[in-house]
Amino acid sequence: MNLEPEIRRLIDIMPASGRMLTKIISKPQQTTVIESPFPLPWFGDREIYINFDLWRRLSRPQRDMLLLRTVCWLINVRWFKPDLYQSVALAGFLGGMIEFVQGDAVGVVVATGLSGIALSQVWRNNRNSQSQLDADTAAIKVAQRRGYSDVEAAQHLLGAIESVSQIEGRLSLSFTELIRSQNLRVIAGISPIGVPDSLKQE
Repeated sequence: MNLEPEIRRLIDIMPASGRMLTKIISKPQQTTVIESPFPLPWFGDREIYINFDLWRRLSRPQRDMLLLRTVCWLINVRWFKPDLYQSVALAGFLGGMIEFVQGDAVGVVVATGLSGIALSQVWRNNRNSQSQLDADTAAIKVAQRRGYSDVEAAQHLLGAIESVSQIEGRLSLSFTELIRSQNLRVIAGISPIGVPDSLKQE
């Protein structure tokens, strides 16, 4: 596969926010088809690593959906948005700084501990099954603006999940992949059984 044209094509199908925030990098030594580290707040570009030797074994629609889904997950990870956990984390950090300046060791421990708990909750919320399902849904919406129907997009993404597992030599899908696959079967009209809300928070 000629990398430069493929990378340009993938950038073209991204939403505008994805073009600004993410960067595609060829990584032939990785054993996974596509990989993206969890974006931490002090990082710049949100990097997407692709092993193009494995990538070419997917169909073009599967590649489109896999890339869109990764981009949508990355741009939906927000460390600084106004909700309870971010507010608690900020309050804990500021409180810790004040206590540090005042020389109150116990106050510093309590405030920074509170901040740490809140940040770990932000981390979990961005990695649970619901965030993965939200990324799939967002990718399908973007794909509709690229000429796919919602059913086609769901089918191609479902196929990509299954194909990637085979290409990578895995014997089975992960728990999250199974939940995503079931949700995509519902969107594609293959199955009437949705994912229970209790599993979406896992």
